[in-house]
Order: sequence, then C-alpha cells, then structure tokens
Amino acid sequence: MPTNSRQATTVNSTVTSRDGTEIAFERSGAGPAVILVSSALADRSDARKLAGLLAEHFTVINYDRRGRGASGDAAGYAAEREVEDIAALIDHAGGSASVFGSSSGAVLALRAAAAGLDIERLTLYEPPFVLGDDGFGPPRDYARQLDTLLAADRRGDAVTYFMTKAQGMPAFMVAMMRLMPGVWSNLKALAHTLPYDAAVMGETQRGKPLEAGRWSAATMPTLVLTGGKSPAGFHDAGRALAHVLPEAEHRTLPGLNHGAVVMAPKKLAPALVGFLRG
Repeated sequence: MPTNSRQATTVNSTVTSRDGTEIAFERSGAGPAVILVSSALADRSDARKLAGLLAEHFTVINYDRRGRGASGDAAGYAAEREVEDIAALIDHAGGSASVFGSSSGAVLALRAAAAGLDIERLTLYEPPFVLGDDGFGPPRDYARQLDTLLAADRRGDAVTYFMTKAQGMPAFMVAMMRLMPGVWSNLKALAHTLPYDAAVMGETQRGKPLEAGRWSAATMPTLVLTGGKSPAGFHDAGRALAHVLPEAEHRTLPGLNHGAVVMAPKKLAPALVGFLRG
C-alpha cells in the first residue's frame, strides 16, 4: 500500500472509562475511526505496525487495554469494564467507530458489539472459541491454574502455562523466548492480565456450540478472518461465528497464522482496509 503523510503524526492521549480508569491510546491518520483491540499478553505496541498501515486510510485508535502499558487498572475485574473502555474510546472518536480485534481481543470486540455500542463495522481475527473436544484450546481448569500461579507470584510460569496450554506453543519455543530478556520481561509484565482474557472468553472454550442468541445483537457488517496456516479449530470457530451473526462473512487469508497482527501486518492490512471501507 502506498504511504502518505497522514500516518506521520501520532498523538498520545487518554480517555476516562466509566469507572474512572484512565485508558491510554495512540491516535494516527485521518478519516473514519477504527479502534484496535489487542489479544492476550499484548499491548498497543504489538499492533503499532498494523496501525501505521491502517492510518493511511483511517483515523486509528490503538489503545492499551486496562492493566497494560500506560493504561490504569481497577480492583474487581469484570469483562464489562473493558466494554466500557471501548465505549469511552468510541465517544472520543465522535460517537461511532469500526472495531478490529484479534484472538481474545476479537471476543472482547464482539462483546462490545453485542452490548449495543455504536460500532459501524466489525472485523475479528481468529476468535479462539472452542466448539469440540479434539484438544483445541485450553484445559478446563485453565483459569484456576492461572490464578494459582499468579497468587504465588510465578509470573513467568503463568506466561509459560498460557503459551503451552492455551496457545499450543511447543515448550522448546517458550524456552527460547525465555533467553530473550527484553521480550520475556515484557511478557511477564503483562502476566497479571491473563485472567482478564480468561474472563473475556468465559464459557466459550468448553467445546459447546456457539449460542446465537448471545451474539445476535451484533447486527453490523462483520468480517471474521482466519489464517491459512492456523489450526483447524480457528477455522471451525470462524465459520461457526459467521453463521450465527446476522450480517457476517468468514474469510481465510492464505499464509497467515495466529500471530499475524505482529508477524505479518502487511498481509493482514489489505483485507481490513477493503472491508472497513465498506
């Protein structure tokens, strides 16, 4: 995609969510507003390259979810508070916006849409719903094990547990990441937010069919994307979600995997631009 001057300026700012929590974000570009919702163990830095590409066409709001980066946090986490965070960002954008979310961030974006927020168009990359019992997805006691590790201040072990048990990453790859001090320290700094994403997912990773009624209020045009190199479970979830939403389509992007936001933003961006332009 060609570059232009609109992506050159990035403005850092904050909004105040309903419960008083300050939510930090970067705003770049010009045009219709698009809000980027990050996945587990990620903050706005993960989507910064994607934001730059989208800013050639849109006003992009790339924010730190609560408890991450420069954003604040509050006691007594509930996924509804994160929906309120998105609502505050939409208000800042002028009252309506399109939203893109990846992985558990896609499910958070979908929650916001189903809650009735004024979302114009919704794009979801690999929401990790678990619809069967074929071993895809985390173990049933995943949330409890996370809480146990974090209560013992075993942040690195919590990150490892998430990567191996929820993401299915081979143990040797996690061991290699531990040898990269900067990367590993950043992941450990976000470890306390892993239960937040578990709460966002709720009961949707229990191997049961999606409940159409739960999401039917998300009536805006929706694009559900999966990467061609991703496990079959993501494709099953994408197709199922597109089937239960009133106005949705599912599309596979060849050559991409679950880490496309960070690893392949140049391949992901064209699909987003094409859809979000309407």
